[in-house]
Amino acid sequence: MSTKQQQPTSTTITSSIRAFFRRYPAMPYILKWLLISSLIGIAVGSASAGFLQSLDWVTHYRESHRWLIALLPIGGLAIGLLYYYLGKDIEPGNNLLIDTIHNPKETIPFRMAPFVYIGTMATHLFGGSAGREGTALQMAGAIADQLSKPFRLTASERKILLIAAIAAGFGSVFGTPLAGAIFGLEVFLIGRLKYDAIFPAFAAAIIADLVTKLWHTQHTHYHIPLVPPISVLPIVYAIIAGIAFGLCAALFSKTIHFTSSVFKSKIAFPPFRPLMGGVMVALAVWAIGTTKYIGLGIPTMVLSFDQQLPAYDFALKMAFTILTLAASFKGGEVTPLFFIGAALGNALSYFIPLPTGLLAGMGFVAVFAGATNTPLACSVMAMELFGSECGVYMAIACVVAYLLSGHNSIYGKQVLGQAKHSRFSGDEGKRLHDL
Repeated sequence: MSTKQQQPTSTTITSSIRAFFRRYPAMPYILKWLLISSLIGIAVGSASAGFLQSLDWVTHYRESHRWLIALLPIGGLAIGLLYYYLGKDIEPGNNLLIDTIHNPKETIPFRMAPFVYIGTMATHLFGGSAGREGTALQMAGAIADQLSKPFRLTASERKILLIAAIAAGFGSVFGTPLAGAIFGLEVFLIGRLKYDAIFPAFAAAIIADLVTKLWHTQHTHYHIPLVPPISVLPIVYAIIAGIAFGLCAALFSKTIHFTSSVFKSKIAFPPFRPLMGGVMVALAVWAIGTTKYIGLGIPTMVLSFDQQLPAYDFALKMAFTILTLAASFKGGEVTPLFFIGAALGNALSYFIPLPTGLLAGMGFVAVFAGATNTPLACSVMAMELFGSECGVYMAIACVVAYLLSGHNSIYGKQVLGQAKHSRFSGDEGKRLHDL
């Protein structure tokens, strides 16, 4: 037999490939999204690592040079001018990402990533009370959406791309890849999950988290010293705590939107809003004589699991955060919500006979669950952060807070896919800010 006859022809190879894909029809989808998710994970994980390390540096620098807080109004003005003249189309931030998932139009401008990074660094350097989730998600969305044209993604595929980006950003910035994936699937459409995005979301979140760790980026560790056995009375106490967390989440969401509207109605020129907000925050820090309630507030969060804190800590952190973010400073609401929830849980331990650390952990995730309508992601996040033994208590708190927070959210562009209960069934399909 000749060599030519022994070698498989291109027709034979093509036929074999087609037969393989007919036998395993999911393979083209898996291979395509594994490639895209890997690119997202590498890029977003690296961006999150650089962001987190920068954030640690500016936080330590501010605490060593507290006079910088006096410059918060100037920093706010600079942020306002940057967005007013160069970033009006990206000002909505996370709401722009959610809106694009529901109605994909133009590619999200890449400048969203450096703009929100600069704005967040300035906010934290000069003493605003903000978080990091908003920055991570916006950086991730802006980076990932640049892949939509090279890969010629359809509108439906762009939705999956942005969900995977949100999952990667959230999972890598908090070190919780499973919660990140579920958050990406859960956050944009309340009550429903987009199952064709499950594989890309998990793949991107896990890869991004691995890449962030490869850059030797550290995440905060929390510890719940005591978790009581599951029984009727502790479950009742968990439900009572969940009610408090849900009401707190609703109050935060309503108040931040109201305060933002006040700034917009009273100050016509947008750059002057963070200028005036900066004046108020800086004066408040000077008046109370502590930096406990600005920045991320991680030291206080860690203490809330082991020590009794002043009962008013959650309220002051809420006030500082609402004032900072309503005035258009950059960062995010989620880490401050962790602080607020943990401090509220700590305060509830004065009245509810559950371990302080357990109540702090429940508040940590449940207020966030109520304010973002993501009870599944927050329940999983709790187990990733605190261990699976507390899972039942965390799930109870998150679900109750989710129900009690009503149709309120820090993300006004969230769409109500499935009403929380029959009373609101007529509102399905509407954005929360239209309800």
